[in-house]
Amino acid sequence: MSAPAKTLAQTAAEYGLKAEEFDLIVKRLNRDPSPVELGVFSVMWSEHCSYKSSKIHLGKFPTTGPRVICGPGENAGVVDIGDGQACIFKMESHNHPSYIEPYQGAATGVGGIMRDVFTMGARPIALLNALRFGDPSHPKTKRLVSGVVSGIGGYGNCVGVPTVAGETNFHRGYDGNILVNAMCVGLADSDKIFYSAAPSPGLSVVYFGSKTGRDGIHGATMASAEFDDASDEKRPTVQVGDPFAEKLLIEATLELMASGAVAAIQDMGAAGLTSSSVEMAGKGGVGVELNLDMVPQREEGMTAYEMMLSESQERMLAVLKPGREHDGHRIFEKWGLDAAVIGQTTDTGHLVLKHKGETVCDVPLAPLFDDAPLYDRPWVETKVQPRLDAKDIPEPEDYAAAVIKLMSCPDMASKRWLWEQYDRHVMADTLEDSATGADAGIVRVHGTKKALAVTSDCTPRYVQNDPYEGGKQAVTEAWRNLTAVGADPVAITDNLNFGNPERPEIMGQIVRAIDGMAEACRILDFPVVSGNVSLYNETNGAAIPPTPTVGGVGLLSDSSLRADFSGMKAGDTLILLGETKGELGASMYLREILGREDGAPPPVDLIMERRIGDLVRSLIQSRQVTVVHDLSDGGLIAAAAEMALASKVGITLELPSKLPDHALLFGEDQGRYLIATANPAPILKAAKAAGVLAEEVGHADGPALATAGIFSIALTDLRAAHEGWMPAFMN
Repeated sequence: MSAPAKTLAQTAAEYGLKAEEFDLIVKRLNRDPSPVELGVFSVMWSEHCSYKSSKIHLGKFPTTGPRVICGPGENAGVVDIGDGQACIFKMESHNHPSYIEPYQGAATGVGGIMRDVFTMGARPIALLNALRFGDPSHPKTKRLVSGVVSGIGGYGNCVGVPTVAGETNFHRGYDGNILVNAMCVGLADSDKIFYSAAPSPGLSVVYFGSKTGRDGIHGATMASAEFDDASDEKRPTVQVGDPFAEKLLIEATLELMASGAVAAIQDMGAAGLTSSSVEMAGKGGVGVELNLDMVPQREEGMTAYEMMLSESQERMLAVLKPGREHDGHRIFEKWGLDAAVIGQTTDTGHLVLKHKGETVCDVPLAPLFDDAPLYDRPWVETKVQPRLDAKDIPEPEDYAAAVIKLMSCPDMASKRWLWEQYDRHVMADTLEDSATGADAGIVRVHGTKKALAVTSDCTPRYVQNDPYEGGKQAVTEAWRNLTAVGADPVAITDNLNFGNPERPEIMGQIVRAIDGMAEACRILDFPVVSGNVSLYNETNGAAIPPTPTVGGVGLLSDSSLRADFSGMKAGDTLILLGETKGELGASMYLREILGREDGAPPPVDLIMERRIGDLVRSLIQSRQVTVVHDLSDGGLIAAAAEMALASKVGITLELPSKLPDHALLFGEDQGRYLIATANPAPILKAAKAAGVLAEEVGHADGPALATAGIFSIALTDLRAAHEGWMPAFMN
């Protein structure tokens, strides 16, 4: 006996739609949807495409500023960098696909974020990534690291865009759900920015790029659901990338734009042809009719449903100006791309799909584009941990052993094994990268004195213990890293990675982290111009640590006026800017040395943060300082260790006696910078005038990292420990 046919409601549930959402679709249409229509609604109403759980809170972000040309709502954010030039950038997640199929998941994450940038008219000039893996002892971790790193390098290197910065952390909280956040930065002329809104009816809709296959179907839905023990069965929802096709697509897209033929353009990312066509028509207030028979297909017998929901990579959709189809044909033929006119814009306000002579979808665009359900989900405040007094926290029995352990733990150890697999210097404009010893990557604006500084930052353990302060710190850390190289911070993109928003405690993390981030953005004049929300990052009910990653971009008007922390010389004096109170709550010392993860994270004083940061930039931009490192994970001793290793010069710290030694060395107080200089007097004078605490804390010389009277570690031993962990783990 054959199994009974599924009801539409059952199919809707399999597609990730709640029963009440299916009922709402029926109400909006005043009838049952067709199977294709149901598929279209399911992806457009997915968390990944509609932001239905976060949208009301994302409105708290400041999104405008004197340099902002285009804020959130387009494919990427756009900021003015002067001289008729614009920087276009965005960060996106590819978490779920990378866990299921690490190489292709990470590779297509890189490809997808580049398309978001060049679809607005920018040539990509830099890539970043923020990676979070599970405990190194977990049986899947090594394979996931290997696959993700290979995927990022394999795609970015082949396309020819340098990967210049990023971060990589390990924690058991990511055992069942890793995070792969990719960021791309591009350059364009500020008067040649391209948008996605179709301007009028009667224009040709052109598909170009790779052929459509069955890979990635329901990828957006899969990215909007939590994992369980059967997650490996979702492998068919992972897309397959071709970086060589992407390179052709970049060149063809930029040439098509330069020809003047483009009226609107959109890449096919999450939800593929569905989202691209719906967004172009919806933003333009027009309708769109597509003939799916014309879609270039690489597999036999594809259904309308499969073509609309496929997330095959390296594809674009453009609306061309009247009579300009021949320009498109000429350019696509030149670059060897598949292309076809697959439809036209209309005045109906509907999405109409035809396949094999039948109309398989005819729905109003409004419910798809801007009328998805929005949820003000219930939330509860995270129980904030108490502040820890350093006097109540044990000092290490052996300081030297503690420093070695800290600097060789998975989070703090050198990631040389990883970033050596990335081409960091292709295009020949990279000035600072992961290898050079700087707090941000720096890429020259070709043919000018200017440069862009880029960074990605988040401290999930802070957000876990206090989402509000942790959210503030994530933004501030990005601002501080840009400041430490001498760049004026311009704007941020973000990637908000959290668990299931239907759980009030998780929604509380989301709400309060956004509150903290928004406050930091306001006080620091650091607007949000683009971003991505990735929810349901959990497996069998266990959520990841809350991880609101911040990607920051800053501008150096003269790239010769920059700082790093690799240029310290013997005889230099070390000056610590900012106040140290010995904050050890949620610190690396607490976690790695004592095996604890409790305590309130260090508070962020945004007014003082700004005052100190403005001083640091003025010192760099006036050529008074060239060696700067911000203090973050591991506190003063970690910053000194990294500076000594990068500069190949030893450091002896001379600690004031106002606090216990372990609080001074390992405390993670915010708003601090370590400066090395041959002439400390004017630095101390400038700090006093600015109302900033500045103290001489040591000098550079010799072959060791030491603290007077407490410990001494030979740099050779420190380097072996710091650089040895990751190769040993991966081998």
